[in-house]
Amino acid sequence: MIERFKLSELTGMDLSEVLQVVEDLVDIQIKNLAYRERFEKSRRKALFLPHCARKYIDSRCRAEFDPEVPTYICRRCSPDCQVNQASRMAEELGYDVYIVPGGSCIPKIIKKNNYDGVVGVACGEEIKLAYNYLSDQIAAQAVPLIKNGCSNTVFSLESLYKILQTQKSDGY
Repeated sequence: MIERFKLSELTGMDLSEVLQVVEDLVDIQIKNLAYRERFEKSRRKALFLPHCARKYIDSRCRAEFDPEVPTYICRRCSPDCQVNQASRMAEELGYDVYIVPGGSCIPKIIKKNNYDGVVGVACGEEIKLAYNYLSDQIAAQAVPLIKNGCSNTVFSLESLYKILQTQKSDGY
């Protein structure tokens, strides 16, 4: 598949790097399927978004950082900001939303708030680390970034919406 679709040429990565990316994506989807039923039954759910997906990473973004949690609080300054759109969508579906500066913040937030279901949007490496931490304790779902890089990152709002929807939360 990698050779047929010329993924090495398209991505600029060597064969082993492309293979690792594909394996990571498959692994994420398998884990999403494995935990889905338990996730749908969970009662306290949170969405973790990467702060690097904000439209602006500078002072144009009006999000305020709360070091006690730690999270950014979206002030809805840009209607076309993915973090704004995802936050609004998740809150309407009953999720608590955290815009985190990194994955190391998440265990503290989960423990403090006693979540039994979480959704994380992150790069493949952060998702793998999160699954290792969560193990079988918490039902998790993940949405991988489609553009990595720790700034100006991008994810699929459509994929996120499909994951956020559960049998208990109808429509958006």
